[in-house]
Amino acid sequence: MALNGFFTGPRRSLRCVRRAFAAAVLGTGVLLAGAGSAAAQDAVRVTPAPPPPERAVAVSGNPASSDFSTGTGWLGRTLGLKEEWGVKLGGMWLADTNVVVAGGAQPGAWSNNSALVLGLDVDAEKLVGWRGAKFGFEFLQFNGGDTNEQAGSITGYNGIVGLPPLNRTELLEAWYLQEMVKDVLSMRIGRSLPTYDFGNVLRPVHLDDADQNIPAVSGLLWSPIFVNASMIGAMMGYYNPGNGVTVNFTPTKNFYVNFGFYDGNRARGIQTGVAPPMFNGYWFNIAEAGVNWLLGEGKHPGQFAVGLWRQTGVMTFHGDTEDGTGGFYAFGSQRVAYGVNPAVRNSSISVFYQVGANSSVTLPISQYYGAGVTAFGLIGNRASDSFGIGASVSRMNPSAFQRPTELMFQAYYQAHLFATTFLQPTVTYIPTPALSPDLPGALTTTLRLTLLF
Repeated sequence: MALNGFFTGPRRSLRCVRRAFAAAVLGTGVLLAGAGSAAAQDAVRVTPAPPPPERAVAVSGNPASSDFSTGTGWLGRTLGLKEEWGVKLGGMWLADTNVVVAGGAQPGAWSNNSALVLGLDVDAEKLVGWRGAKFGFEFLQFNGGDTNEQAGSITGYNGIVGLPPLNRTELLEAWYLQEMVKDVLSMRIGRSLPTYDFGNVLRPVHLDDADQNIPAVSGLLWSPIFVNASMIGAMMGYYNPGNGVTVNFTPTKNFYVNFGFYDGNRARGIQTGVAPPMFNGYWFNIAEAGVNWLLGEGKHPGQFAVGLWRQTGVMTFHGDTEDGTGGFYAFGSQRVAYGVNPAVRNSSISVFYQVGANSSVTLPISQYYGAGVTAFGLIGNRASDSFGIGASVSRMNPSAFQRPTELMFQAYYQAHLFATTFLQPTVTYIPTPALSPDLPGALTTTLRLTLLF
């Protein structure tokens, strides 16, 4: 309340002056008209229209990993924060139950996971007139189980959970962004998730015609949809953020180049989410260039990007040692059909693909290939529902794993329950779990609840 009063006090004073002036003019008019009737004395009350209900369209399987600003800001608005102040308070809650139906490392095993993210975004230009400046903070409370290990999956069929500790409270983000050239050049410094800017195949496509927009390209839950599997073990993301600098250069609406320079201690096994920044010679450097387009008479949006990365420092894994490594990745998405369901005007079908490879002998996965199809609003008049399938193959490090590849197939239906709440049943089949060469194929089910606020 004190902060609100500090930032809005001058505005309230100005409003009071305006109201006093308006009241004087109105009173003069009434006297000149000789108003004496009760009707003339009654004030006319106008009831403002209620705000539109909170609503969201299809979201990714983990918005905290793929969306720059988590949540809708409902929490802040409920507490009295106004949009014109430039302060957004919101977040999300993910909760799921997983069962290894058959096969895997622990047939019949089940696990629960919960991730609560609370975020604060501040547009300093709106708040105090600091041109082009923004600040962001996110806090994470995660409580989970050995979900992927129970299935024998190294790649990770459920991307909400990673390596221990599986119960953690952490500062997920704390960054300052400065825009040097409006809509063209910006720099973000601090603690953030590089998966927003690099390898993000889930990046929504925004067009001038809002009906043509593509929301999160897929709702798949597996880890490689959030970070290319060929970078697992080096790349930072949920729930191990990167500490460093990100530069975004967008000279046109159809082309961009991003650069990132981060503390690279993730490559030596440090859980950066629960550890302080360490600048000790281990660096993770990455660059990505991307382009988007509208294809054909239907103006179907598509995008493609390619990236290069380099990790410095001495790394060790299962007896192998190397001084630095690097690799490349590419991804793309394309809408292939629009207006498929007559009951939903912007119903559509999109496809995506991912590839990646590295030259490392110390990372768990050397090559990755993934693809999928997503349908939006194809069932009845349920415009916010989506469903999709995906397939992936990860080529494993032969020094650490006896199985050469880990295959995965996943299918889901993301049902919009109400407002900004989604329920998503998901089925995953892993024919070759890489944890051990003797494991039978694993069939798992996941029921995920997503609530944005």
